[in-house]
Amino acid sequence: MPRRDAAGERLTVSIRFAVSALVLTAILLTALASSLLWWRTSEAISRQLASTINAQIASAVRKEVSAIVSEARAAHTAIRTLFLQNVLDTREADKREFVFLSQLQSQATISSAAFGWPDGSFFAAHKLGDRRLEMMEISLTDHPGQRRVDEYDVVPGDIEFASRRFEPTRFKVADQPWFKESLAAEEPRWFSVDHHPSGERPAIALAGPIDVYQERQGVLAIIIEHARIARFLAQLQVGRTGSAFILRHDGGLVAAPDETADEVNAGQVPQPLLPIAQQAMRSSRDGGDAWRGRVQSGDGAFEVARTALPFPGWSLVTVIPEAEFLGPVDAALRRVIIGLGIGAVLAALVSAALARAVIAAPLGRVVAELRHIEAFALEQVRRHPSRLREIASLSSAIHDMAGGLSSFGKFIPADLVRQLLRQGVDARPGGHVQELSVMFIDIAGFTGLSERMGDRVVPLLSRYLDLISAVIVDHGGTIDKFIGDAVMAFWGAPAAQPDHAGLCCRAALACRDAVAASRLCDDDGRPLAIRIGINSGPMLVGNIGSELRLNYTVIGDAVNVASRLEGANKVYGTDILIGEGTARLAGEAFLTREIDRIAVYGREEGLRVHELVGLAENVAAQDMRWIAHYARGLRDYRAQDFAAASAAFEAVLALKPGDRSAESMIARCRPLAGTRPDHHWHPVTALTTK
Repeated sequence: MPRRDAAGERLTVSIRFAVSALVLTAILLTALASSLLWWRTSEAISRQLASTINAQIASAVRKEVSAIVSEARAAHTAIRTLFLQNVLDTREADKREFVFLSQLQSQATISSAAFGWPDGSFFAAHKLGDRRLEMMEISLTDHPGQRRVDEYDVVPGDIEFASRRFEPTRFKVADQPWFKESLAAEEPRWFSVDHHPSGERPAIALAGPIDVYQERQGVLAIIIEHARIARFLAQLQVGRTGSAFILRHDGGLVAAPDETADEVNAGQVPQPLLPIAQQAMRSSRDGGDAWRGRVQSGDGAFEVARTALPFPGWSLVTVIPEAEFLGPVDAALRRVIIGLGIGAVLAALVSAALARAVIAAPLGRVVAELRHIEAFALEQVRRHPSRLREIASLSSAIHDMAGGLSSFGKFIPADLVRQLLRQGVDARPGGHVQELSVMFIDIAGFTGLSERMGDRVVPLLSRYLDLISAVIVDHGGTIDKFIGDAVMAFWGAPAAQPDHAGLCCRAALACRDAVAASRLCDDDGRPLAIRIGINSGPMLVGNIGSELRLNYTVIGDAVNVASRLEGANKVYGTDILIGEGTARLAGEAFLTREIDRIAVYGREEGLRVHELVGLAENVAAQDMRWIAHYARGLRDYRAQDFAAASAAFEAVLALKPGDRSAESMIARCRPLAGTRPDHHWHPVTALTTK
């Protein structure tokens, strides 16, 4: 304990107390710095996570609002065109009803299609949720003052008449702002609509005049009720307990999450976070198109973000309770502080015991001799038979301590690894099955090329791999591995890519174009040619390997098929072959031709293989003709009409000379044309090599 020195009247402390205090201070300072750094880092990561969630929600809502606006404009344009071209007369009830109902069925977000005549007559087709429709008409001559309502049940692919009724109505289309302003306008524009013939419901309407032969026939309106948008908002996952709202600039509610909302039911779900969103909307009016901040309320603090939407006057506001992402951080910090406090107390007790046993007790036994030999060298102290031995032991202990501290420094990485393990960050084998797209690509004839060029092939291979790698990365692919000249890549993981097949196909076409544009040539001066195989399907993705070494890769039958398709290009003289699953997922954006039904090496059942010709928008009409001839020939071949098939494949060669696929099919058809194959014959080609 501290005490006064009798000679100098200075405050002195015991070694045990000093060592314990120093150890405790170091532990507390280290703990404080580590805790502060950890808390700051965790808070930053949590807020970044909230920001990422807000950005994803905003992107999804902007796309949905844009789609709603586009669908409304498309429907308005389609109906307006029918009127303008005089294909449909506004007074032709049957045709008008059919056109309006067809638009409601084809456009999921549209609630109503309405038409008002200058004389005040009104007609509309209106959804009643997802399973019912109604057509209404208000005539000034036929049943004046009443609304005729025909209800229909929606069945798969059609509608069925359910009932008809007449009911009194006070609705007058001539009193509606959207009708009055549009009747005097020249182009359609958007309106806010609350009053409908069937009741009060908030909606937006794209309304514009209809002129036929320069005579104004009336006003056409495409109406989208806010309930449709509310249902979409309910599908969004805003954290665990957050919500997303669409508000007007004045804070008025446009739509709140409600999965039950439709044209019949709306506003059924309580919205406890709506006042927070409206408060944030008022606070951020001058924040531009985007604003993010923290809003304090009686229920706690909230992370709020506002984003302008592509509809005039609308903004998306997301509200996430701060406790949702900072609560675990605060709880973990409290546990760390308690643990560090207990550890500091235990460390202080241990250090005090060690100081007494290792330092204080030996020095206490030799303190009288040390006062006489304070100026002695260490070697001299060691010579003291009773006292120098203790000094030598103390000196040795100090050196051992230094050596121990030096050795301890080598173990710091191990401590860091254990800390990461305690936090749950662990690298171990594992994976899951997921639908992905995988691509194999290599250089045609590379084996012979490498044998001829020897080590001179290395610069050529490096340029080729750099080129292919850049294209794959630019198209969102994950490069799995390089196997000599072969490159394996996949799409859809680790980041989710819904259009993984389309991205993979675009990358394949870009690789082909890039190699052609690079002017890479072999030792004979011939341009390099590549072969690509693509397949899509379920495959195992994850950390594959052992505890000693892991590799993030994909494995499975779908991967093996892609590898075999790459090799099958040699048989058909093609550049890019894709599996049936890839062709289906890629869709109509790409032009493909079915090459054959083949059984790749190692498989018995046949699968349809397609050649990826190019992007549909870039393919010439002549290509469409030879592809059509090939498809007809393939159909005749499978129907065992070999003469007709040969003729179709000959037509392919006339349009595309040297097409090896057509030549191969002709070679198959000719020996079969004069005979009838037995019942064991199947239009499946078995590949005998990889």
